[in-house]
Amino acid sequence: MSATDCEQPETGWGILEDLPGHPMIWVLIFSELVAFGLFLGAFMVARAIHPAVFAAGQATLDSHLAGLNTLVLVTSGWAAARGTAAARGSHRWTARGWLFGAMALGSLFIGIKLFEYAGEIALGNGLETSPFFTLYFLLTGFHLLHVGLGIVILAVVSRSASLTGVETGAALWHMVDLLWIVMFPIIYLVQQ
Repeated sequence: MSATDCEQPETGWGILEDLPGHPMIWVLIFSELVAFGLFLGAFMVARAIHPAVFAAGQATLDSHLAGLNTLVLVTSGWAAARGTAAARGSHRWTARGWLFGAMALGSLFIGIKLFEYAGEIALGNGLETSPFFTLYFLLTGFHLLHVGLGIVILAVVSRSASLTGVETGAALWHMVDLLWIVMFPIIYLVQQ
């Protein structure tokens, strides 16, 4: 046993301790990535089975709104990263400002997504319309819940704006960004 082994108590987190933020957020992130991966896999398999149904459903989607939402969410991720950088420099007020910006952009994402949902519903498209819309609403709705959860977590960690808290919130927020960046082309752009 070396001197450094005695100085650092074993916490049981292993490699997760080397990641930014609280290690438990990484357990959540990895489990959510698996869940979304399964969801996206089901979407792609169903598209292979019902290509005409998926093409017809995809044709009604507004890819311009989804593209705008992509820009909004990526910009919010940038704001969260700036908040993390400010927290690393012990600039708590600046970190809070960047986190509030990320939350505001996340709220804008939600507003745009709800507007998009309203348009689809007005066209008569709902959960039971087709396999495409069942998976579309479930997948994007599950993501939307994560955006809302991310906003709540950013609000909680912005209160103290501690480095670990901000890193924890930003890590989750970046997962939400990454998921949307993967989902956007699969749902809105890729055609079979």
